[in-house]
Amino acid sequence: MIVRIDTQQLRIGMYVCELDRPWRETPFMFQGFEIRTEEDLETLRQHCRTVFIVANDAEGMALAKRASARPDVFKSTADMAPGKKPAISVEQEMLKLNNHPGARSVYADETTLEEEIRNIQDIHAGACQLTQDLMWEAKFGRSLDVPGAREIIGHMVQSVLRNPDALTCFAQLKNKDEYSAQHSLRVAILSLVFGRQLGLTPAELEMLGLGALLLDVGKMKIPSEILNKPAALTGDEFALVRQHVPWGVEILEKTSQVPAMALEVARRHHERYDGSGYGDHLKGDTIGNFGMIAGVLDYYDAVTSDRVYRAAIPAHAAMKKLYEGRGTQFHPELTEKFIQCLGIYPIGSVVELNTGEIGVVAALNRTQRLKPRVVLVRRADKTLYPDMPVVSLAGRKNPDGRACEIERVLDPAECGIDPARYLPLTGAA
Repeated sequence: MIVRIDTQQLRIGMYVCELDRPWRETPFMFQGFEIRTEEDLETLRQHCRTVFIVANDAEGMALAKRASARPDVFKSTADMAPGKKPAISVEQEMLKLNNHPGARSVYADETTLEEEIRNIQDIHAGACQLTQDLMWEAKFGRSLDVPGAREIIGHMVQSVLRNPDALTCFAQLKNKDEYSAQHSLRVAILSLVFGRQLGLTPAELEMLGLGALLLDVGKMKIPSEILNKPAALTGDEFALVRQHVPWGVEILEKTSQVPAMALEVARRHHERYDGSGYGDHLKGDTIGNFGMIAGVLDYYDAVTSDRVYRAAIPAHAAMKKLYEGRGTQFHPELTEKFIQCLGIYPIGSVVELNTGEIGVVAALNRTQRLKPRVVLVRRADKTLYPDMPVVSLAGRKNPDGRACEIERVLDPAECGIDPARYLPLTGAA
C-alpha cells in the first residue's frame, strides 16, 4: 500500500514513490528512490511537507492511523502486492541515480570547459605520445619511462581536479587502429574523473591513474595477428590473450618506481565481482577497490570503442549494461557511482531534444544533471547548424515556452554523427 506522510515521519529505509510537488522542482527529479542517508532525509524535508511512501500493510495502517486527521493521508493500490515497490525500468533507475543528491562530488569546478581545454591540450598530446612509447618499450623489452608517466599523470590529476570535462572530451578521440595504447590512456582519464567523483586524494588519484596507464603493457607480448584478429578467437587464442595480465604484472614488478597500488590495477582489472573474471580468480571485495574500479572502466571503454572485430556501442547502452551487471560482474556501489560520475548522458552522447534538434553532449551540469551543455548539430528540420552553437539546457526554453530537455539518446553510427568532431577541442587532431 501507498501512504502519504509528513516528511518529519520519514526514516532511512523507506521508499519514496511520490512527492507533494513536481519531481523536477527538487534535486531528486524522477520518481522513486529509497532513503539511504540523513542527507536524503534533510533534502526531502527542505523541499516537501508530505510524500507518499510504499509500505507493508501493518506499517501503512499504523502510519495512516497516526495521520487520520487528514483525509488524504492514505491510499492503496489494487495492482500492487503489499510491501512491493513499484516496477521501475532500468532507464528510470539510472535517471534516479543521476538525480540523487549523492551524485555530487566533494570537489568543485575551478575552471570552465573552454579554459581547461586550453590548459590541458598540450599535456594530452604529450600523454598520447608517451603511451605509444610505453607500449613500444614493453614490446621490445626496454625499460619503461615510469618517471615520465608519473609526471604526465600528475598534470592530468590537476586538470581533472580543476574541471574533469576537458579530459573527458579528449577521451572521445578514438582510432581503432591504435586501440591498445589509446585504450590505456582513456582508462587512465576515466580513472581520474571517477576517482575525483569518489573523493580520492591527489596522491591516490596519481596511483590509480598510473596503474590504468600501464594496465595493458602485457598485451605487447601477444602476437599482433591475434590482437587484431577480425574473427572470434579460438580457445587457445583466448587463453593466450588472458596471459597479458601475468605478463604485464611481471613487466611492472621488474620496473622501478611502480607503486603497489598502481600494480593492483594491472593485476586485477579483469577480475569480476562474482568470481567469473581472470587473473587470480578473486571474488567480491577481495579484488580491492582499485581492481574493482579498473574492471568497470576497462569494460566501459572497451565496449564503447570500435574494434576490428566489432563496432562500438553508444555510451548510454554501455551504462545500461553496467547497471544490469552490478552485483554480478561489477561491484554494485562502485558501478552506481560510476554512472553518477559520467551521467546518464555522458560527454560525447548524441541526443535529440524535445525541440527536434540534434546535438552532442559537451559538458555536464553538476547541479542539474539532466541539463548538460550541448553542441547543436542539426536543427529541428535536420539541416545542419553552420555555427554549431553550444547551449546549456538549464534555462533554455522551447518556442512554446516549455523547458528544453533531452528526448532520447541516438546511436552515433545510425545518425551519421562522429561526436568528437563537434566537441570544443580547439587544436585537437
